[in-house]
Amino acid sequence: MNPTDPILTVQAIHTFIGQFHILEGVSFTVPRGSISVLLGRNGAGKTTTLKSIMGMTPPREGTILFDGQNLIGKRPYHIAQLGIGYVPEHRAIFKELTVRENLEIAERKRGDLARRGDLIFDLFPDLKRLYTLLGGNLSGGQQQMLAIARALVPDNRLLLIDEPSEGLAPVIIEQLMSAIERLSAQTTILLVEQNFRMASKLAQLYTIIDDGRSAISGSMSDLVRDEALIQRYLGVA
Repeated sequence: MNPTDPILTVQAIHTFIGQFHILEGVSFTVPRGSISVLLGRNGAGKTTTLKSIMGMTPPREGTILFDGQNLIGKRPYHIAQLGIGYVPEHRAIFKELTVRENLEIAERKRGDLARRGDLIFDLFPDLKRLYTLLGGNLSGGQQQMLAIARALVPDNRLLLIDEPSEGLAPVIIEQLMSAIERLSAQTTILLVEQNFRMASKLAQLYTIIDDGRSAISGSMSDLVRDEALIQRYLGVA
């Protein structure tokens, strides 16, 4: 695989949930080593796009290539085994398990946590201090850190992170931004994020999804200077 090729290529995918046609032609690429972000208003189809990549809402049409392999038709666990980590929205951790147990069950191979522990606890030192605490007893920010940490236990080449800043205090968002920025030196990241300030600080590239379609893609540095485009698609002043 050519190292200059995109690690992920999504081409003209159409995804249905029941009878509802949610994605009606979404296309974008994610370069290796980048932080890319999917932007758009609520209900535009951003989360469904991540779930389509993971095979949780399989597209009926289109192509999704990860490192040259077509993901269409593969089960979610097969897709994960290829090296894609998924951090869903709403901090989906096991609240009745301890921090340690949450991390241990994320192992793909025996010993993953031991091999990756230094990286995880360097990014999220709170988790080492709270190692034996139940997930349900963590604060919202600590639960989000744990959700991301679980995706770091296996050595994933691509992380899909859905709305990491949702419902968090500004000081916690700053901590997460720092961790994600540092993490990008280790792996490629595709974010879904409503917080435009966070997205604009972290991402090099963006794709705007509007009403189930990819409307426009480009460099984040160009987007932050285009107030008309931001207002049109995101409603951000």
